[in-house]
Amino acid sequence: MKAAVIREVGALAEVDDVAEPAGEAIEVLAAPINPIDLAVSRGVLATGHPELPYVPGCEAVGRTADGGIVWIFGGSLGRTSNGAIGERAAVGDAYSVEVPEGADPALAAGLGIAGLAGWLPFAWRAPLTGGEDVLVLGATGSVGLVAVQTAKLLGAGRVVAAGRSAGGLERAADLGADAAVRLDEHGDLVTAFKEAFRGAGPSYVFDALWGEPGAAAVLAAAPKATIVNLGQSAGATAALSSEAVRFKSLAILGFSVYAVSFDVLAEHYCRLVDHAVAGDIRLDVEQVPLDSVTDAWRRQVEGAGSKLVVLP
Repeated sequence: MKAAVIREVGALAEVDDVAEPAGEAIEVLAAPINPIDLAVSRGVLATGHPELPYVPGCEAVGRTADGGIVWIFGGSLGRTSNGAIGERAAVGDAYSVEVPEGADPALAAGLGIAGLAGWLPFAWRAPLTGGEDVLVLGATGSVGLVAVQTAKLLGAGRVVAAGRSAGGLERAADLGADAAVRLDEHGDLVTAFKEAFRGAGPSYVFDALWGEPGAAAVLAAAPKATIVNLGQSAGATAALSSEAVRFKSLAILGFSVYAVSFDVLAEHYCRLVDHAVAGDIRLDVEQVPLDSVTDAWRRQVEGAGSKLVVLP
C-alpha cells in the first residue's frame, strides 16, 4: 500500500510503498499532520520514535471492516509504532471512537488532537462556569482558534486572542474574539494583557505558549484566576512569579490530550464534532492528497495557516 514514510530522524515525510498493517485495520479516509508528528520525527519526545523507516501519523478517521466510520488515536499509534498517514492503518492499542453521523471525514479528523486541545480545557479540565474573562495565548493556530470559539460557546464573558500572526488574529476576531493582542508589538505584555481586560486582567488563561507570554499572563491575571497550560511554543521554561501565584491564589493546571481517559475523550470528541456539524465551531481544513505529503509536511514545519489533513 501507499503511505507517508519517515526514513531518517528530522527528515520530511515522503510517499512510498509499505507493507500492509497487521491485525485489525481501518481504511484511512483522512489523517491530519500534527505538531506531535513533527516532534516524533525529530526524535524529541521522551518516548522516542518508531523504528526507522516508519509511517507517521498519530490519528486518523477511517472505515472499519464492517463499514463504520471511526476516529483512532492514542496508544503507540504514530509514536512508537507505525502511524496512520497511509491508505490503511492498524488500530493496535489506539482508542477507536465512532464518528457522529453527518461529519465530513477531513473535518472529523482535524477535530481530533487539535480540536480536543482547544475544547477540553474549557469543557473538562477546568470547566467554565460562565462570565469568565479568557485570554487565549497562541490563538492564531488551529488549536487556539477552536479555543476562542469554545470559550464563547461555553459562556465566557470576554475573550482576548493573543498571537503573532496578524492574519490569524483577524480570523480569531471573525470567530468571536472580542479583542486581540499582537505579541510581537508589545514590549510590556503584562500591561497589554491587563489593558485588554480594561485593567482587571484575565480570570482564565488558556496557554499554548508558556515562555515569556505565559510568565506575563501570570503577572497580569486577576486574583484567583485559572491558568491551563497545554503547550510550549514560546519556550519550554517560564520564569513565574511566586508572589503572583501565592498572593493571587492562582490555579495553574497542566493538560495533555494523551492524559485523558477513553470515556472522556469519546464523550467530548462526539460533542465537539456535533457542534462543528451544527456550525457552532469552525475549523479551517485544507485537504491534501497523499502524493503531496512532502510539501504538506514542509508547510507544517514552517507553520501552516490551516489544518492540513491528508486524504490517501
